[in-house]
Amino acid sequence: MTSGSLRDFPLFPLGIVALPGEVVPLHIFEERYKTMMDRCLADSSEFGIVWLSDDGLREVGCACEITEVVERDEEGRLNILTRGTRPFRLLEREDHLPYPAGAVEFLSDREEAVDGSLAALARETYAELVQRATDNRPEPLELAKMSAYDMAATVDFGLDAKQGLLDMRSENARLRLITRLFRAAMKRMEFVSHAQARARSNGKVRFG
Repeated sequence: MTSGSLRDFPLFPLGIVALPGEVVPLHIFEERYKTMMDRCLADSSEFGIVWLSDDGLREVGCACEITEVVERDEEGRLNILTRGTRPFRLLEREDHLPYPAGAVEFLSDREEAVDGSLAALARETYAELVQRATDNRPEPLELAKMSAYDMAATVDFGLDAKQGLLDMRSENARLRLITRLFRAAMKRMEFVSHAQARARSNGKVRFG
């Protein structure tokens, strides 16, 4: 085990992908996960969300911290808010605890300078997408501080795209990818708007 590794790390396999900075609400009702969350709350410790895809459990997941216990009922079921903190690689599963766990290695980006032009393009594309979707443009100072993860955490991408971002160890690569994803999202919005306008005009959506 390296200095960036940890054993007995609580794991929560789910049908979702979490990103660093993303707020993830969870409803906890299984006994093993209630035990896990009680342990994390008592120790102020993280747990890991790993995508349980159709192809099996993915190797790279996202550590999360519990930011708020919204509700706890008499049977110990929980509604909590969590936030993604950092990516990790699952090295091996462990089965000696009352909840899923594993040995994990926390992942760092490779050493590189962030390309300012890539960052500027990604932030401008993100701002345009947010403005089209909400009629509100992000504040310039807030936007200037946003990383690729920060921007991606607020947009509902497909799971494969989110996992692709999580797998990357380069901020420049993530900036390139989210710029393509934001542009694709805007094209889909344009198509939906066009289709709705067509439907309102004659009840049909025509192609070509």
